Amino acid sequence: MKRLEYPALGETVFAGRLPCGLELRVVQKRGFARVNAFLAVDFGSIDTDFTFEGARRRVPDGIAHYLEHKMFDLPEGNAGNRFSESGAYSNAFTSYGMTAYYFSCTEETEQNLRLLLRMVLTPYFTAESVEKERGIIEQEIRMYEDSADSRAGEELNRCLYASHPLRVPIAGTVESIAAITPELLTLCHRAFYQPANMMLCVVGDVDPERIAAIVADCVPQTEAALPIRHYGGAETLLPVTRERRLRMEVSMPTFSAGFKCPPPERTGDPMRQEVLCELASELLCGESSPLYARLYEANLIDSDFSAGYESTRQAALFSASGDSRDPRAVLDALLAEAQRIAREGVDRTRFERLKKSSIGRRTRDLDGFDSISYRICAYHFDGADYLTFPRAYERVTPEEIQDFLAQTVVPERAALCIVEPRRDAT
Repeated sequence: MKRLEYPALGETVFAGRLPCGLELRVVQKRGFARVNAFLAVDFGSIDTDFTFEGARRRVPDGIAHYLEHKMFDLPEGNAGNRFSESGAYSNAFTSYGMTAYYFSCTEETEQNLRLLLRMVLTPYFTAESVEKERGIIEQEIRMYEDSADSRAGEELNRCLYASHPLRVPIAGTVESIAAITPELLTLCHRAFYQPANMMLCVVGDVDPERIAAIVADCVPQTEAALPIRHYGGAETLLPVTRERRLRMEVSMPTFSAGFKCPPPERTGDPMRQEVLCELASELLCGESSPLYARLYEANLIDSDFSAGYESTRQAALFSASGDSRDPRAVLDALLAEAQRIAREGVDRTRFERLKKSSIGRRTRDLDGFDSISYRICAYHFDGADYLTFPRAYERVTPEEIQDFLAQTVVPERAALCIVEPRRDAT
């Protein structure tokens, strides 16, 4: 294991790569009783079109999320129950870009780590259990369909993208998951659940070499070939649809406004791009911004308003969302303020203050075992070392933020989705 020091953050990480290709990171936290293990698979909801074993494959939308649900099944029973029996908390999630499985415990760390690795590397899908899970996931999908916030965000992605799978909900649809079979789950597991497509991050007061030895004992010894992914046709920076309106049982309109961004290159500097966009968001409409204060005082937004940048393979967007009696006025205000900053430039004093504040938030987040595990893995899959983020802030300039707002927060790149209250039936 290679020892990596991050003196600016006071963090020490031990890094290694096993012969099978699995990336291992151990973050030492001396004096803590709790240990957190986070096993991430570079396989998310957008990975439905790929070439594997010489053939082009197209699997149903939502299959990564479905697979996540089924990975807790082992021939001898449910792995979640076994974690609980040893006093560990376990869970999993699927995002657009990855699937992750994790546990937290204060004892029996080695036993739980072996269980985590065996669970994720063991495909066990019976026809009966797969069919039973379908009903559970259908209920989850319908729950999201009843959420105005979720619908606004998902519809915004459909407005922005013509063919990229970001336009499809993470869990898929009731119709798409109806086509998922044990055979398709096995195919996706064989293609993507290879150690060379994974990263394990362990955080706590543990011996890195002992962790590495346990992992080496649980995984294959050789590295397997990985699939080639496809994400649809080439996208322009123009949205497909400028505006979309839905009606749901809400008391006030919910909206999501977005601006299409060039996706960061995995071989470039994705961390720097994210930091730049984060600071641009804060300067434009963060809680300390003049625009936020004006919109709040005019009752056009409330405390649930948020804005930020999101990226995945071959797709990226800057968005703002919340509740508003006049979403179009909020979008117009965002556009006007971005144009003002583009003309007048960035307030350098405010820029430096926001930069320090943002670095402080990220540094405090490192105290959270879940947070540091997730970020180390997610940024690794994006081609970045997350713990180098202080250097990314050093390289961002006010002029770059000014250029980003001038080029991105413009009418031609904008789309707006509004969820309106249903009309009274009269």
